Amino acid sequence: MTHPLPRIALLATGGTIAGLADDAADLIGYRAAQLGIAALLARMPALDGLATLVAEDIAAIDSKDATPAFWQAVGQRVQAAVDDPAIDAVVLTHGTDTLEETAWYLDLTVQTRKPVVLTGAMRPASATLSDGPQNLTDAVRVAADPRAAGRGVLAVMNARILAARRVAKQHTSSLDAFGLRDDAIGAVYDGAIRWRDPLPRMAAPVSPFSVRTPLAAVDIVVGYAGCSTAPIDALVAEGVAGLVWAGTGNGAVPTTVAARLRAATDAGVVVVRASRGGRGTVTRCAPDDDQPFLHSGDLDPGKSRVLLMLALGAGEAAAALQGRFDAVATPRVTP
Repeated sequence: MTHPLPRIALLATGGTIAGLADDAADLIGYRAAQLGIAALLARMPALDGLATLVAEDIAAIDSKDATPAFWQAVGQRVQAAVDDPAIDAVVLTHGTDTLEETAWYLDLTVQTRKPVVLTGAMRPASATLSDGPQNLTDAVRVAADPRAAGRGVLAVMNARILAARRVAKQHTSSLDAFGLRDDAIGAVYDGAIRWRDPLPRMAAPVSPFSVRTPLAAVDIVVGYAGCSTAPIDALVAEGVAGLVWAGTGNGAVPTTVAARLRAATDAGVVVVRASRGGRGTVTRCAPDDDQPFLHSGDLDPGKSRVLLMLALGAGEAAAALQGRFDAVATPRVTP
């Protein structure tokens, strides 16, 4: 008895995986988002035998140009796909520059236990040794695996399977740009998928957010030695609802900056302390710390911003916001 192949919605948004350069040796001067999904698949190894693909172009951008409105449009299309009983999973092609932000947004908003897998490429489709074909093949394999269900949104890059909660681009050009931290939850090796946890997770708690949740205006301000406070005042004057402070170390806030951030909170702006280091947990500085700032736990500044945009957009009370960050904080594989 033969079993029908899983039916996967393959949604394309552009990025390097669909990029072209005039010279196959050019890995930098290419133009992103040049190939539609049909043309992209024509350049790639056949995926016959893995899944039945329902391919669709939903955008054609360089992901450096992604916006919150783009997240919402993609999220609504992904939600529609997983709500279709004829679709078993979704694979989304995406540029690598902001893949982690889109993945985290989708993880917080798309309501499903069906696999949703993002992938992309560090080299354009025109490169002699593009990584796009293998990444896409691996992503389809993961999406087709029943054990991927209930694990939230995933990203597959360079044979690693990463949860949206952890995925981060950490190198400008390496094929292993998403694999520098020991946070992979699985890998694709020789056509087989190996999960660290071989059993699917139980269904995660239902998120209070959806792809229809408004996104509040939140910006990130980066700390450094002798940093100016002018960006804080300018953003408050623009009317932002929230600020993420990407500080040094434990989200440290210099004395001069703390005064301006306190003034921002007095003006009704929610401030979250995060760390520009991207590793470890940001906690309150001391038991008697009276700074009126939230702390991000182990969310990096970019992911802290996405969560705060959703929480404020949903109208959550200020008193509940720290609990929202605490709820998604989980220990990393390594300290």
